[in-house]
Amino acid sequence: MKKIYVNLILVSVFACGHLSFAQSTYEREFRILKSQFPSAAHALIVDNIIGAKRLKFYQETDSKKVSFRAKLKKDKLWYSIEFDKEGSLEKIEILINSTDIPNDTYSNIEQYLNNNFSKYRIRNLQQQYYSNDNTIEEIFKNAFQNLILPSILYEIDVVGKKEKRNLDYEIQFDADGNFKKMRSALPSNYDHVLY
Repeated sequence: MKKIYVNLILVSVFACGHLSFAQSTYEREFRILKSQFPSAAHALIVDNIIGAKRLKFYQETDSKKVSFRAKLKKDKLWYSIEFDKEGSLEKIEILINSTDIPNDTYSNIEQYLNNNFSKYRIRNLQQQYYSNDNTIEEIFKNAFQNLILPSILYEIDVVGKKEKRNLDYEIQFDADGNFKKMRSALPSNYDHVLY
């Protein structure tokens, strides 16, 4: 009897250890006041964006870092501008539809999804502009003109079925639809729902 308990404990320890090494993200996003947003980041937004609507500020905590986001609507598109905790620009994302992606690129993305999931559902598509070798002004200009450049990335939030389990994934592709990286994500936060 004692041997059974020892074996159960050992199996539990190994299973928990295996799960702790999985590549996943534990990000949570919550809304903050403008006064809690980094002043350098707010100054960048004011200097580079004219005519923004529905500007809201968020703090995002990840398993590795803390970042800040400004979400806004401009010219009928939804933008998310991400900053580090010092207020330096990290990336600009645009919420898009599948029809906004070039046909060859989207067919490569679909082929990857069909090969890696038995079933999937796309929740979000984002076009991302990073600060590779461009100046901040060029990044804002490229993003707000919605240019399709060889340096952009596409991030897709997918609910995918693998091995009889549905999980949430964030998958990143380059401008040609080639796979870059994937990580599992926590499901959406429903703390606001009262039962």
